[in-house]
Amino acid sequence: MTPWVIVCILVAAAAFAAVTFNELIAARNRARTAWANIDVQLQRRHDLIPQLAAVVKGYATHETETLTAVTELRAKAQQAASIAAKGQIESQIGANLNNLIAVQERYPDLKANENFLALQRELVDTEDKLQSARTDYNEAVRAYNTQIQNFPDVTIAKPFGFAALDYFQATDTAPVKL
Repeated sequence: MTPWVIVCILVAAAAFAAVTFNELIAARNRARTAWANIDVQLQRRHDLIPQLAAVVKGYATHETETLTAVTELRAKAQQAASIAAKGQIESQIGANLNNLIAVQERYPDLKANENFLALQRELVDTEDKLQSARTDYNEAVRAYNTQIQNFPDVTIAKPFGFAALDYFQATDTAPVKL
């Protein structure tokens, strides 16, 4: 082989490596951005919990178990170390929020309370946005994980430490309803 052919092959290999590396970085950043969107909605949900609990507590003193569970789960969720752990805790929060919302059926005064109704609407809106953000995140993770496993991208992904990302899986609970 002539030196020019060798140089051309090396330049093509370097160009392939650079383009692939940049594509992998972009895919990973899309997944990270999608996670940040989930995190925003989870924080919004967590911010609503104390307000909702305070309104319910004023009317439903017998519901302390549900109120305590939601508050404790909120604290655990904010300290969860992994996406899988956060998904499991958030599923429990969703179930307990449904129980908290269901309390209104037993307390007609609560059902008519404007603060409670506004918080309930805001919570439903947040749950809808959270579901959408979770779908977007899981799609970005799927695309990224597929890309790092496909040939020839895997030849760049493995040596540079691109690792698969976890999906955000929350067990299906009934969505919070008005």
